[in-house]
Amino acid sequence: MLKVAGIQMNSTLHEKQKNRKKAINLIKQAAKNGAKIICLPELSMTGYHVNKESIPELAEHTDGETVQVFRDLASQLSVVLIVPFLELDSKNTNNYISAAIIDTDGALCGIHRKSMLWGDEKQMFTPGDKTYQVYETSLCKIGVLICYDIEFPEPARSLAVKGAELLFVPSVWSVPAVSRWDIQLPARALDNSLFVFGVNAAGEHTCGKSKLVSAEGEVMIECNGNSEEIIYGDVDLPSLKTTRKKIPYLKDLPADWRRDC
Repeated sequence: MLKVAGIQMNSTLHEKQKNRKKAINLIKQAAKNGAKIICLPELSMTGYHVNKESIPELAEHTDGETVQVFRDLASQLSVVLIVPFLELDSKNTNNYISAAIIDTDGALCGIHRKSMLWGDEKQMFTPGDKTYQVYETSLCKIGVLICYDIEFPEPARSLAVKGAELLFVPSVWSVPAVSRWDIQLPARALDNSLFVFGVNAAGEHTCGKSKLVSAEGEVMIECNGNSEEIIYGDVDLPSLKTTRKKIPYLKDLPADWRRDC
């Protein structure tokens, strides 16, 4: 079994140093409790409701302080980390809602940039490329989709076809959209025969309810509400073979659909 953790964290708007310190402490707590892969919510370093004027001072390059701090922490604790942050590209022209995927030795496996922007995000951020990457960490093959990305079937299917075993969904999901949260995560897990871990923020008018879903679409564990909490789950990766034989969606996927993923 592989123990994973989602940190349902409440971030203070625009207080990057404060949020980073809190995240470090929560990650250390999760690692102490045996978690080997730990995920934070969307834009957890800055808070979600940033204004356009604040972005220049909050955004960071992938080789900036935030990513480096968590690379050092991952190496220190021997854990895989999924760390969302507000990214400024190397040309200093585009800002992205991003997540760094960091391996147990501190190596940066890659950066996922949110591809499907919701509402006012379109006015402040650039969408990431719609070519979805599987990150081969030392523990398993991970896919990452950020919040609204998960509401479209195609990104998750693309990751499943490429071999993802465990899909993390760092989010800031609102109370009015709670029914979609409860539907989309199990649907993506079942459709693609993989584990899905939705890690929502706390506070900020979110619905909370971070949850780990099995490859058969069953909720394995879930936060009770939208307060700060760390939830843990045990993922049985070898069971994916059994599930995919029992429910052969990926096997029976037409070849032309597979090519389009």
